Amino acid sequence: MSNPLLEQHLLPPFSRIRPEHVEPAIDELLARNRARIAELTGSGDARDWDSLVAVLEQINDELSQAWSPISHLNSVMNSDELRDAYNRCLPKLSQYWTELGQNQALYEAYKGLAESAAYADLDQAQKTVIDHALRDFRLSGIALPPAQQKRFAELQQRLSELTTRFSENVLDATHGWYRHVTDEAELEGLPAHAIAAAREAAQERELEGWVITLDFPAYFAVMTHAKNRALREELYRAFSTRASDQGPTAGQWDNSAIMTEILDLRVELAQLLGFDSYADYSLATKMAQSPDQVIGFIEDLAAKSRAMAERELGELKQFALDTDGLDELCAWDVTYYGEKLKEARFDISQEALRPYFPLPKVLDGLFAVAGRLFDVQFEPIDEFDSWHPDARLYRLSRDGDAIAYCYLDPFARAKKRGGAWMADCQIRRRRADGSLQLPVAFLVCNFTPPTGGQPALLTHNEVTTLFHEFGHGLHHMLTRMECADVSGINGVAWDAVELPSQFLENWCWEPEALGLISGHYETGEPLPQEMLDKMLAAKHFQSGMMMLRQLEFALFDFRLHHEYVPGKTDVQAVLDGVRAEVAVLQPPRENRFQHGFTHIFAGGYAAGYYSYKWAEVLSADAFSRFEEDGIFNPETGRAFREAILEQGGSRDPMELFVRFRGREPKVDALLRHSGIE
Repeated sequence: MSNPLLEQHLLPPFSRIRPEHVEPAIDELLARNRARIAELTGSGDARDWDSLVAVLEQINDELSQAWSPISHLNSVMNSDELRDAYNRCLPKLSQYWTELGQNQALYEAYKGLAESAAYADLDQAQKTVIDHALRDFRLSGIALPPAQQKRFAELQQRLSELTTRFSENVLDATHGWYRHVTDEAELEGLPAHAIAAAREAAQERELEGWVITLDFPAYFAVMTHAKNRALREELYRAFSTRASDQGPTAGQWDNSAIMTEILDLRVELAQLLGFDSYADYSLATKMAQSPDQVIGFIEDLAAKSRAMAERELGELKQFALDTDGLDELCAWDVTYYGEKLKEARFDISQEALRPYFPLPKVLDGLFAVAGRLFDVQFEPIDEFDSWHPDARLYRLSRDGDAIAYCYLDPFARAKKRGGAWMADCQIRRRRADGSLQLPVAFLVCNFTPPTGGQPALLTHNEVTTLFHEFGHGLHHMLTRMECADVSGINGVAWDAVELPSQFLENWCWEPEALGLISGHYETGEPLPQEMLDKMLAAKHFQSGMMMLRQLEFALFDFRLHHEYVPGKTDVQAVLDGVRAEVAVLQPPRENRFQHGFTHIFAGGYAAGYYSYKWAEVLSADAFSRFEEDGIFNPETGRAFREAILEQGGSRDPMELFVRFRGREPKVDALLRHSGIE
């Protein structure tokens, strides 16, 4: 039987992919690639773009297109068999990429091309590809002695294994605990959709009554709406101790030792390359110039936000005391009383907004917003090879020509990683035969599924999440670059990659755009003006506390990776110190947030979580031009598309920002958009 992972397809053949296909396909592709690279470097002849970079791009893209659907399925349809196959391949892939980065002959070939007369004739994107490649060779240990190169490869391989295990432990811990409820009175305050989802979760487990899981929609519904304080506390303690040595599943999926080993190895890797810390190593490919600059940026924003956050917390404590006689506001009370105070002050709530944001209407509006801004049309494809009935596929076109495709997997379910993300299924590039490969995106969310015959109804927060991830998708899909390494989000500095995603969120708050994305699921009635006014009035509610929460995560991440000393640094002590400086409300001692912080221990945000706020400065300032010109001004939309979205990683992000905005970014717009004076 043929292996579908080795065949060329317009889109992945998900229904034909089996766990037993995975390892043989990856082994064959790796062997094929190694042989081709040996041919490339064997003769010692000088190489030009077509005979070096284009060939390497082609073979690595074939590998990527085989691995991408596997990585995707491992996140959205996890199974023991697939996980085993995935994990068997990880060290092989890590070894391959490390070999590539330490291939002296390949490095010399790139260096020779960069120093040749032909370099001057290349376009900007091609030059950037070569410049980035030479930088990455250096960051892969090309200059290290053989013994240290070997150790570098071992570190990379072990880190790949550890970060995957970290993520798996969080997934298993999330799904390894639930609360079985037999008395509906315990669920008082929960919205009908959350109770219906809990009933379905119980039926799936062949239990009577209701089951509340730690999947985020279920957890968040309880923390926001459950009148039962003991239930909120129980869920909070279970959620905040996932994959740790504390809480109801203490030690079962404990990430403590994994976290320590990851940090130990990151320090060793960075120091092998001559960096003082992993934070210094991380910044080598980012906009920020130094650790001091990043820490100063975070601390400055925290200082500007603190007075407002303290005032907000004081109001919340007083409200809880006045409402329910609560003498002490605990971590499991903040979201609940925050929602109650918001309702009391603005007469609005996320649940009251839900009926006006049915997913089909939101999607139509999202596509309309993107269409008006960036001159692109969206068409659903009804029949396609899918991995789950929830998944959808869309074709993006301009002037009748297809320019990209986008998968959407919107709902939470068992065996699916939590959170929301965009990933590239396929990148835009010019193939060796001259044909153009179109970009394909994976867009994944974890919204509450439809229940009781109703469509999925989103909170406004969830609408904002969808817009955020779709902004990443547009960056990937609207690129005009034809070199893989700078196409879409490839090659973009990590602290600039959030610019398009945060930028698109702004339209969720604009009355003209809200008219496109909202409509009552039963009547089609647009969001009433009265509700719109209340929602906009509540936009900055507790924004000081929310700002400090994100800055707490960012400062913890950066200090941890900048100051960590193996065998000496206590991760909990670093987090406690950051909380003492930044947080206005201290969590319980047993809280083990870091054990589930997949962004930095299993994602790409190690010493880079600050990027969210760094890029938010860029996005707020970029949007301020739309505030000046009109939020649907087609010329401004075209300017953003051409300066930012189409350029990928081909130029320095500051250069692209200045090209669009006419100047370097200012922090003023972010503070204004956050309601912080």
